[in-house]
Amino acid sequence: MKKNIAGTEVDVNEEGYLTDMSQWNEAIAAAIAAEEGVGTLTDAHMKVVRYLREQQAKGAALTIRSMGKSGVVTTKELYDLFPGGPLKKASKIAGIPKPVGCI
Repeated sequence: MKKNIAGTEVDVNEEGYLTDMSQWNEAIAAAIAAEEGVGTLTDAHMKVVRYLREQQAKGAALTIRSMGKSGVVTTKELYDLFPGGPLKKASKIAGIPKPVGCI
């Protein structure tokens, strides 16, 4: 289905995750972050978002545990940056599919 995010028509699934990673940009990330209640994206947020996009492009399985071991953020920082479902929200903001382990 189509959705207009930050003035751009993008393809999303029924949960609002982008279905085409190439449609993502930082304006879309900022708009999704606002929608998800994350607020303004800081450098720390963007570091996580970029890391998630790189890992997704490599086909790596993403988990909160792997994020905590990544050296990008600690598990606590991930929860602080993306409260109420950190990996799920961070993935949505990053324009990648919802991680398999997320409900």
